[in-house]
Amino acid sequence: MTTLHPAIMTRPGFEAFILTLPRATLVRQWRDDSVAKIGGKIFALLDRDPGEVWLKVSDMAYELLTELDGIRPAPYFARAGWVAISAASPLRGDEVEAYIAEAHRLVASKLSRKVRAELGLA
Repeated sequence: MTTLHPAIMTRPGFEAFILTLPRATLVRQWRDDSVAKIGGKIFALLDRDPGEVWLKVSDMAYELLTELDGIRPAPYFARAGWVAISAASPLRGDEVEAYIAEAHRLVASKLSRKVRAELGLA
């Protein structure tokens, strides 16, 4: 059985969406993963193409999401409240996008006041 990957779980879809977020940047790191950053801090990444979307979530979202099939604690990042969302999860592409936008907001809110001001996010 093949799993259909929503556009957000492909490199073109992921990168196009990331670049719609205020002051977000993209780099290719590690195994050529697409890594999304704000103020130099990672808020989401695409692990493989197509693949899983890994992202920062709130404590409550972490508890709820990791109960769902196809969503697991993100390897290496779980202790910081990250989840890995696969195409096998019940989330639609627009829902994954909403979680990415929230990850962007969460990480941006933790940046120093100075960095937020430099980015025009203050």
